[in-house]
Amino acid sequence: MTKQEVSSTKTIKSTKKHLVIVESPAKAKTIKKFLGNSYKIEASMGHIRDLPKSQLGIDLENDFEPRYITIRGKGELLTKLRKEAKTADKVYLATDPDREGEAISWHLLHALNLKDKAIERITFNEITKPAVKKSISEARDIDMDLVDAQQARRVLDRVVGYTLSRLLWQKVKKGLSGGRVQSVALRIICDREEEIRSFIPEEYWSITAKLKDRDQKSVEAKFYGTKDGKVELKKQEEVDAILANLTDKFIITEVKNSRRTKNPVAPFTTSTLQQESSKYLNMAAQKTMMIAQQLYEGVDIKGEGTVGLVSYIRTDSVRISDKAYEEAKQYILEEYGQDYVNPERIVYKSKGKTQDAHEAIRPTVVTRTPESIKESLTKDQFKLYKLIWERFVASQMSPAIYDTMSVKMENGGYQFRTGGSVLKFKGFLEVYGKGEEESIVKLPQLEKDDIMTVQEVLPEQHFTQPPGRFTDASLIKTLEEIGVGRPSTYAPTLTTIQARNYVTKEAKNLYPTELGEMVNDIMKGYFSNIVDTNFTAQMEERLDEVEEGREEWKQIIREFYPEFQKAVEYAEKHLEKLTIKDEVTDILCEKCGRNMVIKYGRYGKFLACPGFPECQNAKPFFEDAGVKCPECEGKVLIKKTKKGRIYFGCENNPECNFMSWNKPTGEKCPECGSYLEEKGKKEPKIVCSNEKCGYIAPKPKDDKDKA
Repeated sequence: MTKQEVSSTKTIKSTKKHLVIVESPAKAKTIKKFLGNSYKIEASMGHIRDLPKSQLGIDLENDFEPRYITIRGKGELLTKLRKEAKTADKVYLATDPDREGEAISWHLLHALNLKDKAIERITFNEITKPAVKKSISEARDIDMDLVDAQQARRVLDRVVGYTLSRLLWQKVKKGLSGGRVQSVALRIICDREEEIRSFIPEEYWSITAKLKDRDQKSVEAKFYGTKDGKVELKKQEEVDAILANLTDKFIITEVKNSRRTKNPVAPFTTSTLQQESSKYLNMAAQKTMMIAQQLYEGVDIKGEGTVGLVSYIRTDSVRISDKAYEEAKQYILEEYGQDYVNPERIVYKSKGKTQDAHEAIRPTVVTRTPESIKESLTKDQFKLYKLIWERFVASQMSPAIYDTMSVKMENGGYQFRTGGSVLKFKGFLEVYGKGEEESIVKLPQLEKDDIMTVQEVLPEQHFTQPPGRFTDASLIKTLEEIGVGRPSTYAPTLTTIQARNYVTKEAKNLYPTELGEMVNDIMKGYFSNIVDTNFTAQMEERLDEVEEGREEWKQIIREFYPEFQKAVEYAEKHLEKLTIKDEVTDILCEKCGRNMVIKYGRYGKFLACPGFPECQNAKPFFEDAGVKCPECEGKVLIKKTKKGRIYFGCENNPECNFMSWNKPTGEKCPECGSYLEEKGKKEPKIVCSNEKCGYIAPKPKDDKDKA
């Protein structure tokens, strides 16, 4: 071959054009710097095709075939991408490395008419030059098992969501929605609220002995029981009997010194990131994922340009690559010293089935510390990146070491115990100490047979507390533990149930609204399978089997739909329409003098003028609870907080500040004179509002109940 021919060949090679399609402009900007001039990077802006919004979009008569259409507003973008694809020698589909990303690539293949084109699928767990370059060399075909798993979820959720939403619109009111995972999440929150309402506090007691050792150093010991075992103190009489037998001297019967290690925790999965972000950064799950996506796709870092800071953020795996481990190990050695490097590599085990093709969430470059790039990040980006970076580095550090002491004491035949611990070596806590107890109790040096002098013995009455309400963090943890939903579904589920006003959030706690409880009752009564946690978890496992190529995706729908359709038909026939007619009140409209009527809006009942639209007067409506205020004899009204939580308050507010979360009965407690209130739905009881009283009685059956 002549020099001229070689030169000509080089020219031909250099003019080859490769098109790479990603989802977002940020991702495109990051990747662009890693590939040469022969690569053009374009963004699809997420999905290009989807099921139609205003129709079911599933052909129920033709084996549940989905009907995909171009998403409204994407026509111009689609034309542009088709034009670019037509002139490209090869098209790389570089959407995210999960089911959703695979489905987007498959939709692009069809929407851009690429069937006869040289197309290849590339994936990378992090947006770095080595990862992107490697993905080009390991390009593959579209994985139809992943696509089918996404299609199965999409079609299943559309069939359930569209059908239930239509039913709720017919029977309750427009704007409501039902869904497969959201209905389970709503039920979990409603069930917890019922537990709290039905909870009856139980009295118990503790005894704390404040003591001095031979050197006059203070020690506190708690009552444990007798030599035969632990004793629970339920009544004051039991406490008084123990106090009567105690002397002013305690004898130490056993001192046990030991060493305890606390191991580091695994790097983040999607779920644990959302949980920790909620607890320590006060970020909602949706916001956490939005910021994490920015960190993954790329941020403009001073002196570096646009770089991806963390690995892929939708994962349930705790695995990290060999390369990431070696980099972390070297960083720990250089920054903290040999003692902080765990002697052996820590390999964490994922719970249940995981998409282990992914890694845990980690920084792409461990030496890119949070402080070194703080100036280039927003406040939220910095906080979340710092959380991810610290958790990853700590996950490969040595354990923390504590020296502990446990002490048993005896007095009057009763056993008291105390204990303390001292942090001997920080280990991973040097980097990530979240959740660690701040108050470490340091005891003086104590020996067996030492005599402890009594300074004070304090009996204290307590009452058991109801289970706590769910927060974003605890609900996500619960959904993950029972196998409902997957990494990509937690944040949207939480957002949806709040957007529909089924659930409201106050001081991080999730409360069901009146509307949410109404919808939950319908779901439990007519669609028990849909809100059954075991059923929903089994469905998730079957979707995983589709991804693994062990089940045909339509078979799941074929088996599910007939029973679901029967339940829908039964509900349509038997569920009464929950229309609330305009009830006329004796409250006169201040503007036109008409009697105002009760209407039902998104946030419940309100008063409106029947002269609408001529008169548009409206104001809050407070229903009469049917009892008198225990403080001023005024009417007790059923009210709501700004976020929709029901409570009972006096009509004379603000002159009278009576307020209760439980409905007062209008009666006085026969034991202490405080007002009585109702608790619980399934087995309602009458309890004293004064917790220290403890009076409880079954709720009397009214005439309707007897009938």
